[in-house]
Amino acid sequence: MAKIKPYTLSGMMELLPGEQVQMDRIMDTIRRSYAAFGFTPLDTPLIESSEILLAKGGGETEKQIYRFEKGDADLSLRFDLTVPLAKYVALHYNELAFPFKRYQIGKVYRGERAQRCRYREFYQADIDVIGDGKLGIMNDAEIPAVIYSVFSGLGLSHFKIRINNRKILTGLYRMLGLEELSGDIMRTVDKLDKIGADKVGEILRDDFSVPAEKVEQILAFMAIGGSNAEVLAALEGYRGKDETFDLGLDELSTVDRYIEGFGVPRENFAIDLTIARGLDYYTGTVYETTLTEHPEVGSVCSGGRYDNLAEYYTDKPLPGVGISIGLTRLFFVLNDQKMLNDEVNTAPADALILPMTQDYAAAVALSTTLRQAGLRTQIYTEQKKFKAKMTYADKTGIPYVLFLGEDEIAANAVSVKDMRSGEQQTLGLSEAVALIADGIARLSDKAPVRDI
Repeated sequence: MAKIKPYTLSGMMELLPGEQVQMDRIMDTIRRSYAAFGFTPLDTPLIESSEILLAKGGGETEKQIYRFEKGDADLSLRFDLTVPLAKYVALHYNELAFPFKRYQIGKVYRGERAQRCRYREFYQADIDVIGDGKLGIMNDAEIPAVIYSVFSGLGLSHFKIRINNRKILTGLYRMLGLEELSGDIMRTVDKLDKIGADKVGEILRDDFSVPAEKVEQILAFMAIGGSNAEVLAALEGYRGKDETFDLGLDELSTVDRYIEGFGVPRENFAIDLTIARGLDYYTGTVYETTLTEHPEVGSVCSGGRYDNLAEYYTDKPLPGVGISIGLTRLFFVLNDQKMLNDEVNTAPADALILPMTQDYAAAVALSTTLRQAGLRTQIYTEQKKFKAKMTYADKTGIPYVLFLGEDEIAANAVSVKDMRSGEQQTLGLSEAVALIADGIARLSDKAPVRDI
């Protein structure tokens, strides 16, 4: 029979064991941060009815979606975690307490061209707060604290949470008589970091026929900078000219007012009037987070406020605010930048027992003792040469190897080799457990990421 050459589909994610441990450690850090702010875990099906997923889609979404038929059913793989959340909240509205705070970490699928650090199958890590009819602005103020908790928990310090409010931009364009073009202008201005002011101005003039003097006014507005206090003071000069602008300024000021109280240092938070987010459904606060030492990476966490999460599934107004981390992309970017911490213990076990006798009773008993002490333990019982056994320990990165021969059994002891230092000593069982537990505690006290 001809053998089939094994391969992984382009754009699909597959990690080696050590990498998977690092990915899981990052996920665990994110889960802890999300849970610390009272978000409840949620999982939704990978497969949904196509009419559910495409209710607010069409266009590019329909081109990218993985869609198939099973019998009479028209089915699709989820392409994000937001649309399934909308369906979930509409379906379970009477069973949920509002505001509903959920987090979800799961795979999504998009049939777009696979590129470096851009995948067809990838993890997203989302949080959303959904209100019933209304949702207070303090929820917007808390979101940066969650972002800060996540990225500082990963071991990063050089990152910036940039924030704006779409109401401010909507009000500005209304003042300039450009309300009908506001969506196009926002999507163009959102590219300022990538293509620069000259190119943005050219697009506004040539593609959208924005008069030159108004282009200059837009670019001058976007160039307002300085400290958050200075930016807010400059925006006060526009107050009273548009109601929507004033509301957006009030909301932005509220977020800024409480940010330090939520534990976010000023150096990690900035008001940036260029942030608009390209998606039309954002209506208020918008967020983007970047690694300041690696601006070429772009946004690693983004999101914002929207008016009605589930308008395609229910008549009940369900406003919300949320963020999403493209976890797979972030992982591979960190890996490319050599920022994944190679000191993290990625071994499948803390200790490997090598029985040196034909009778395994003592080794089995020792493994139970170690596991009861909270130590992950393997017994190597394959009939191979000693060198092969040690090669296994080296290749898997197991920190401690325990030799259990007749002399050790007679002395109620065990020989313990620290595979990192090479030191080997014979200890009583309780001493060996304490030594390994202490060493593993030090190994486990490592952030997943090195901030370089």
